[in-house]
Amino acid sequence: MVESEWDVVTDCVVVGSGGGSMCAVLAADHAGLQTLIIEKADVVGGSTAMSGGILWLPDNPVSRAAGVVDSHDDALRYFAAVVGDEGPSTSPQRTEAFLAAIEPMVEFLAHQGVPFRHCEGYSDYYDDRPGGKARGRSIETELFSPDLLGPWLEKFRISETLPPIPLRTSEVARATVANRTLRGAWTVAKVAGRYAAAKLSRREVRGSGAALQGWMMLAAIRAEIPIWTGTPVVDIVLAEGRAVGVVAERHGKLVRVRARCGVLLNSGGFSHNETMRKEFGRSPASTAWTVANPGDTGEVIQAAMMRGAAVDLMDEAWWIPTSVLPDGSPLYIVYERAKPHGIMVDRGGFRYVNEGASYMEVGRTMYERNKTVPAIPSWWIMDAHHRSRYLWGLTPGGFTPRNWISSGYMKKANSIEELARLCKIDPTSLRTTVENFNSNAVKGIDPDFHKGERAYDRYYGDPRQKPNPCLGPVDKPPFYAVAVYPGDVGTCGGLLTDEDARVQDTDGQVIPGLYATGNCTASVMGRTYPGAGASIGASFVFGWRAAQHMIVTKSMDLAAASTSTDGQWQT
Repeated sequence: MVESEWDVVTDCVVVGSGGGSMCAVLAADHAGLQTLIIEKADVVGGSTAMSGGILWLPDNPVSRAAGVVDSHDDALRYFAAVVGDEGPSTSPQRTEAFLAAIEPMVEFLAHQGVPFRHCEGYSDYYDDRPGGKARGRSIETELFSPDLLGPWLEKFRISETLPPIPLRTSEVARATVANRTLRGAWTVAKVAGRYAAAKLSRREVRGSGAALQGWMMLAAIRAEIPIWTGTPVVDIVLAEGRAVGVVAERHGKLVRVRARCGVLLNSGGFSHNETMRKEFGRSPASTAWTVANPGDTGEVIQAAMMRGAAVDLMDEAWWIPTSVLPDGSPLYIVYERAKPHGIMVDRGGFRYVNEGASYMEVGRTMYERNKTVPAIPSWWIMDAHHRSRYLWGLTPGGFTPRNWISSGYMKKANSIEELARLCKIDPTSLRTTVENFNSNAVKGIDPDFHKGERAYDRYYGDPRQKPNPCLGPVDKPPFYAVAVYPGDVGTCGGLLTDEDARVQDTDGQVIPGLYATGNCTASVMGRTYPGAGASIGASFVFGWRAAQHMIVTKSMDLAAASTSTDGQWQT
């Protein structure tokens, strides 16, 4: 096929418009490569725009400038203690590559106008392990006004589940105890002031993923990087074992897009593909429990597998304890679990996990427990203190919607035994569990599961609760219960890639020209979540590394292999 037989010819084709995609195209464009983003959805931003918008990046320059003492050696020790060896995706080479790219990538993006700030106190999720940092290694961007996107605003993905308020993700923990602490109240007051100022100026201001992807998209617009929306990729084109382009469906027609330097896949996982979840994932699972991007349907992973790509960790996801609201929509449970006056039990009525631990850890433990004792769903048990003081989702403490009770979503009873019967839990077992927990909670200790001992647990705790901000007895009626499922914010198993994000085949060899990053890949984080923004951080880093590899190879073997003696490209 000669080059003229392609519909579009460019250097770098990126499938998907999440954070790693934007990072890659900005780097490639800056080096002089022609780039094109192809997005299946009608809006730009991917899962990153729906997220908290945080990047977990060990030994990054932004956190160091804020006074966080970190080092490459500390990061390696932390990876060894938390991630460990989960196969090729967590190899020493991949870990080293991840860490080595952080500094130049962050500095590059800062020069592109992306304003980062350290997330103070957003601790590593395992700060108690070697190399862990209680002050955290996560960074976020400053708030963003989507109005800056101009005509692209209508093409920008903004989460429908996050309210349109100028709240930074790093401020969420304080905001959840606004009715309990002066610091929390001051945080909410500041946010209210920002909101009022934005209203007066007739503009909207956003935090979280909308802020991160807003700044990234603004940089891409300024660089005049072309972005196709509403264009699903249906195939990856290989010639003599090399990825040379893609086939996409655009405006009802198939379009062949040539990529001289490479194709980067950043298409998300397969959380919303029930067939793939049944084939590869853990059981039980349901697409009704996921809060992942609706576009996480896995067809690009399948297309790569059809072209010989290897996969790993396909049974894994970024698990997050989730309830299902009366209208059928999933509600993930994060900060609620760290608050005092609540516990989570299996269907036998027994605790089996530190409720304040990371969402990934609790979700995985739920599956492990379910192998021997029914634990899906588990039950969140709380008393009147918890329900009157703390948010449940975005619903303030002290207010319980009537349909939560009438629908059976939230069960309510005047005694633990009555609550147990409503949940079909053995009343004696639940009473014994609650009494044992309460006797230790009043002393501020949890000898069984150590809730409140990590800085991460305490980050979402209630500072007014002494001596442990995460522990308080479950003893004040009425009592409440909510069924909890192992939901997810995306799958994290997929294509196997090397240290430069090059996709590998089933024989362990690189497929030249084919790269991947993000949730369509087997994560460098393995089966753990080391800190807030670990998935986004890795997506950015390996998108960056893919671009660097394309840049280096542009004038070398790819150019030589794609040019005939008469100057006409052919395969």
